Amino acid sequence: MATVISYNLNGIRAAFRKGFGVWLEETQPDVLCIQETKAQESQIDKMFFQSLGYHQYWFSAKKKGYSGVGILTKTKPTHVEVGMGIPEYDDEGRFIRADFGDISVVSVYHPSGSSGDTRQEFKMKWLDDYRNYIAELQKERPNLILSGDYNICNKPIDIHDPVRNKKTSGFLPEERAWFDEFIGDGFIDSFRHFNKEPHHYSWWSYRANARANNKGWRLDYHLVTESLRQKLTSASILPNVKHSDHCPIVLDVNF
Repeated sequence: MATVISYNLNGIRAAFRKGFGVWLEETQPDVLCIQETKAQESQIDKMFFQSLGYHQYWFSAKKKGYSGVGILTKTKPTHVEVGMGIPEYDDEGRFIRADFGDISVVSVYHPSGSSGDTRQEFKMKWLDDYRNYIAELQKERPNLILSGDYNICNKPIDIHDPVRNKKTSGFLPEERAWFDEFIGDGFIDSFRHFNKEPHHYSWWSYRANARANNKGWRLDYHLVTESLRQKLTSASILPNVKHSDHCPIVLDVNF
């Protein structure tokens, strides 16, 4: 069995200052998908990850201090694909894939549209292009684990206040419709596969004591192709792990 964790660190160097390294040393998942490193590869403490026995693969944004994804893995992948081959997204360091035999694990960081109309338009275009890209990828790599920050709450159960947030980026009707269609392409929301209860979130605003009051959003997902359904053993969220405004999400899978 393998444990796959996805974690938006909101800055890898800031997370280290908050004890991320100690937590990783204690936890040591088989695969760790990281989003929002906010660092160039040269600024990452690669020796530390190496000391824990990880093979590491990073994809930074061209803009310094922005975006960026990575995959750490105890098992050397058979192949690693950096980016999607679409310059406007690859310039922002949003997608990296590691293949382990016939199973592929992706670390993906979807854009946020919260800064205004321009970025919301960029996000909606990304969503269309991402869906098309994954549909093509499935033909070649049918067993996918797509882990990361999707910057969308899919259902009302995934957000603390669905009524007041229905016109907020991340919970817009068109974003949620996209999510439903994407799941319909043959994916399982692995957390909901095991847990149907409310009040489980993976992101909290730094404002208004949101985390202490659990007024959160579930933005982070392990989406898994239907072909792997029988291999899923458990999924969980770790809200008490606090190195970021997000928390880690966990998937245990037989591979």
